[in-house]
Amino acid sequence: MTEERNQLGTALRRWRDRLAPADVGLPATGRRRARGLRREELAALAGLSVDYLVRLEQGRATRPSEQVAAALGRALQLEASERDHLHRLAHLPLPGPGRISDHIPPSVQRLLAALTGQALAVFAADWTLITCTPLWATLFGEPGHIPADRRNLVLDTFLPESGSPGRRPRSERGREAMEAALVADLRTAQGTFPDDPRLRALIQECTARSPRFARLWARGAAGALGHDRKTVTHPVVGDVTLDCDILTVPGSDLRIVAYTAAAGTPSAEQLDFLKVTAARAPLGHGPV
Repeated sequence: MTEERNQLGTALRRWRDRLAPADVGLPATGRRRARGLRREELAALAGLSVDYLVRLEQGRATRPSEQVAAALGRALQLEASERDHLHRLAHLPLPGPGRISDHIPPSVQRLLAALTGQALAVFAADWTLITCTPLWATLFGEPGHIPADRRNLVLDTFLPESGSPGRRPRSERGREAMEAALVADLRTAQGTFPDDPRLRALIQECTARSPRFARLWARGAAGALGHDRKTVTHPVVGDVTLDCDILTVPGSDLRIVAYTAAAGTPSAEQLDFLKVTAARAPLGHGPV
């Protein structure tokens, strides 16, 4: 198929070719004929099969879903304008104004790639998990068996999945205070994105199924989550008490959540041990 007829595949190949392994936190192993990512590397980053990526690049698949397009946009570290171009080529509606975005700017992608040894995760404004580092997944549990549309901190707090592998940290402020702060943060997101369908569905489901959420939501409080100290019980190293900080990105509603420990403390030693056991894997979807 010619480039003119296969514009989506051509664009995907060009975007893949411009990324080096180091750009996405991967070691440059083996001999490479070109600077760019291999297909299997991009497929792993985007959570796709290599066969499906091959079909997209060759023009044998031309209409990926919105979820697949979003995953490719993040894995390829596309700018907002390039993300919109990808949606046009895939015959998808553009991410509209007033909608919560899962897009991670390339600068933030590079930051995460440089900090793969830290326990970091990126969440959208409705607390949907977008990506995390290997240490985060090692600390809190691998979420691969949880559907992508259920990887949300609010759902995990108030409507945890049966058999979920996630290890839920305990706030030093207590469960009630932590849950109240989370609901108040979600109320603030609703004020910013009153017409977002995903946020509306999240609030409706939690209100209907969780009496705790419904009671806190009825208070009408709005706020933002801030610094906390939390303890997670890990099956290998036991209780790990860490500082939890939430960083924001200027011009974006993303939240970068970081768990850290002061140097020389028992918690820092526990984290260092987990770094050794963490799988050497690229950034990808992780637990909440």
